[in-house]
Amino acid sequence: MSRIGKMPIPVPEGVVVTIRGSEVAVKGPQGELRRRFSPDMKIRLADGQLAVTRPSDDRNHRALHGLTRTLLANMVQGVTAGFERTLEIVGVGYRVQQQGENLVLNVGFSHPVEVVPLPGVKLTAEGTNRIKVTGIDKEIVGEMAARIRRIRPPDAYKGKGIRYAGEVVRLKPGKAGKAIGR
Repeated sequence: MSRIGKMPIPVPEGVVVTIRGSEVAVKGPQGELRRRFSPDMKIRLADGQLAVTRPSDDRNHRALHGLTRTLLANMVQGVTAGFERTLEIVGVGYRVQQQGENLVLNVGFSHPVEVVPLPGVKLTAEGTNRIKVTGIDKEIVGEMAARIRRIRPPDAYKGKGIRYAGEVVRLKPGKAGKAIGR
């Protein structure tokens, strides 16, 4: 059995789970999420806990078992607490500004870059060098954070650019050939 797949998901107070065939809707204080799962996976709600079972030990069913359970757990967590991803901007003159719901990034290009949030995501500029991406769907929050990072990924030599909070950028050594050759 899958160690992750067989773990039950506790459903907190105030969260309503509706199961219709292979579609599951989870509604909580933060909002509502819907997702369609594989019809092979059996999802049950009993005693305030969600449980996922698989029909056989087939390779495909084993793979879907843990995935289905994790996606359900993310849905429950999203509607109760939500998800958050923080990005840092590193570099002289690099900064971020909030303009309504959008962000304007100055990251070394000849023009400022405007970032429009995906539906269901909120972007917040904290100071001039931190961006907070929040939302209830973990997948969309991660996608939005990746799109922002892709605008100016960290440079391998100086470390300038946009990086996730806590990300360690390994810097390459610069040129040293001239000083050694003499």
